[in-house]
Amino acid sequence: MTTPRLVLASASPRRLDLLAQIGLAPDAVVAAEIDETPLPNETPRLLALRLAVAKAAKVAAEQPAAYVLAADTVVAVGRRILPKVESEAEGRACLALLSGRAHKVLTAVALRSPDGRAASRLVETRLHFKRLTPADISEYLAGGEGVGKAGGYAIQGRAGAFVIALQGSYTAVVGLPLYETQNLLTGLGFSRS
Repeated sequence: MTTPRLVLASASPRRLDLLAQIGLAPDAVVAAEIDETPLPNETPRLLALRLAVAKAAKVAAEQPAAYVLAADTVVAVGRRILPKVESEAEGRACLALLSGRAHKVLTAVALRSPDGRAASRLVETRLHFKRLTPADISEYLAGGEGVGKAGGYAIQGRAGAFVIALQGSYTAVVGLPLYETQNLLTGLGFSRS
């Protein structure tokens, strides 16, 4: 019996690190290039789930003999979806909005098996940030850590000091909920043994 291939449909180094925590190294990493623009009236939950499922489907079409794992993370304040920050101005706006308030991080994970079965899970984590001073925001932005991150921050870095409370999955906030990921893999029959 041959060992099944596992393809990670994400170029995120954090997702690779998280998979390593549960003893998994993908056989390939294939970033799924899809349009991530929210649909009109799409909720943050539905956006995260739709994008993860679409990424898994796209890469599975190119890698039909593999298990394909994809994820997407959305940061939201109410129904407002925060961007993946690409500029200092965007980062400053996101951190100012998150300052002193609660927000949600929604991470969806999707898996496609070689036989065409698919499964997905959505994990919602609630966080509360301390009140950020202009100096806190400027110092954080100067480090460049939040660039390319949903909501403009990386909890596994210096922004961890902003978090007053976290209810839910820490690994989901980093980018891949490990409990749910392991359950999806087991449920669809993936095993390295």
